Amino acid sequence: MNNWIRMNLLFPPQLETLITETLSADPRMPGYTLLRAEGHANSFARASDAERVRGRVEKRLLWLVIPAEAKDDVLHLLREHTGSHELRWWTEAVLDRGSL
Repeated sequence: MNNWIRMNLLFPPQLETLITETLSADPRMPGYTLLRAEGHANSFARASDAERVRGRVEKRLLWLVIPAEAKDDVLHLLREHTGSHELRWWTEAVLDRGSL
């Protein structure tokens, strides 16, 4: 049985096209789910005036469900094509999966 994980990628909206095109162009990558999100952090240095007033910045959250051993391949691909330090990631265990 494979060890599956959900890889979470959090990044600013400006990186959306670059990240989704990078993942979509690589045949080894699975499909993904992209969500619009807002976040709060200690630094608002890159926030717009509206985001500073709201106290939250616009973000994108992308989910990939992949075998755990594919994590390093995804990270390598994103490092190679984005070169951004604004992409945050973490993984979570997928206990079960399927479709109906």
